[in-house]
Amino acid sequence: MLFTRAPRPALRPFVSRLWASSIDLRQEPSGSRESGSRERVLPTGNSHLAIRLEGPALKIYRDGDDTVGRSFDRAIVGGPRTHAYLRDVSAPVASVGAQLESGAAAILFGVPVDELAGSHTSVDALWGAQTRELVDELRDTGDPAQRLDVLERFLGQRLPRVRGVHPAVAYALERFSGAVPIRDVVDETGLSHRRFVTLFSRQIGLTPKRFCRVRRFQQALVHLARGDAPTARVAVDSGYFDQPHFNREFREMAGISPGAYRAIGPSSPNHVPVALVRG
Repeated sequence: MLFTRAPRPALRPFVSRLWASSIDLRQEPSGSRESGSRERVLPTGNSHLAIRLEGPALKIYRDGDDTVGRSFDRAIVGGPRTHAYLRDVSAPVASVGAQLESGAAAILFGVPVDELAGSHTSVDALWGAQTRELVDELRDTGDPAQRLDVLERFLGQRLPRVRGVHPAVAYALERFSGAVPIRDVVDETGLSHRRFVTLFSRQIGLTPKRFCRVRRFQQALVHLARGDAPTARVAVDSGYFDQPHFNREFREMAGISPGAYRAIGPSSPNHVPVALVRG
């Protein structure tokens, strides 16, 4: 069972959603999922925090590989990325987490986000002993809704200790939402191209070009979910040059074609079930 809500106003510039999942054995008894089930997690361009409290630790697989997986600490930060990854969903878990806004990871974790990009990082390496204190309090709080309150309070306590997003980066994020060309935004900030790219990458985790590519990809997911418009129409509406350009970039980021994505019709746009072939 999944619980999700928006954070309180003070956290909204940094956190887009809070979520918590619980294990309900009446609805999902142990072993009811197919052993080795996978889920394809698509890139959003932003970071997320996830803490597993019950069930197995997070296990990530290379795309196309059924056997070799890597397990992670129970409390992790997923950095911004431009490619999908596969995770094991064969067993139910109880967890709590937050989807972060652009630039928030640098503020909450105190490190340049480009050091987190494209990977999962142990929260313990960033927060030290505070991680164990948070995990212990979350485990002592059995109700998922109350766990969201605990995590929200902890994140709020970190905000006064760090600086906000650089004004030039905040301005660029707003302009990029309107599909303004990168070169125009750089000129408007008054920074050199090199200085702007370095500053943006350290606070957002991706270069401006990669960030805008992921944002365009996310817009395409919205258009694909709206109905049965031809993919050529989706490509134009999402800002791609043409359908081949759209198909190529979609495959690169999602690991599957737009048509395959639409045929699957995932209930959550960035979490795509993966059918496994058993020999």
